[in-house]
Amino acid sequence: MSDYPLFSAGDFRRRALNQNGGPIDHAWRDHGDHLLNPTLVDFAAGLKLRDAAVLVPVVDDGDEAKVILTQRTSTMRQHSGQIAFPGGGIDPEDRSPEQAALREAEEEIGLDRSFVETLSRLPTYYAATGFRITPVLSVVKRGFEITPNPTEVDEVFEVPLSFLMNKANHQRGSREWDGMERHFYVMSYEEREIWGITAGILRTLYERLYA
Repeated sequence: MSDYPLFSAGDFRRRALNQNGGPIDHAWRDHGDHLLNPTLVDFAAGLKLRDAAVLVPVVDDGDEAKVILTQRTSTMRQHSGQIAFPGGGIDPEDRSPEQAALREAEEEIGLDRSFVETLSRLPTYYAATGFRITPVLSVVKRGFEITPNPTEVDEVFEVPLSFLMNKANHQRGSREWDGMERHFYVMSYEEREIWGITAGILRTLYERLYA
């Protein structure tokens, strides 16, 4: 049992460091929308993929932690206009996915890494757009400033962790992609729709930490 409220950053930290569902190296097929699209995931895993990392930033905000998300600009070459975590490709000079995720968060939204405590990783997310993504779980302490990079980010906003980790808010949708039907999760928060890679990672977070 935790001494922290259920959806606080302290309880999130405990859960992130003691995940359910087995070692992450072998768990990627068993979570999120990978379970909904086994053929598509096999297709993606067989591509020549670029390694990427995203930061899953959970803000310490008392009893009700928040998750930082971004809306990508409509001019981005890939995933334009979508809701996303801060993140991007792992560069040769990045020592680890954690370093890449922290660097990308600084470049995209101006989040100073001195406010960020990285905790653990989720299983790899294989994106059919050509990326092998490592989600890095983290806790962010208040006091940070956000400065979005206008070429990449239209908006930065926060969503309560309790909303994102409520299974009732995980709807399912589908659409045709490259001749195949793709199934995905959708989380509608206020006027925004969180779907695709971001919703898939959030669903995995729910399954490994809160289910």
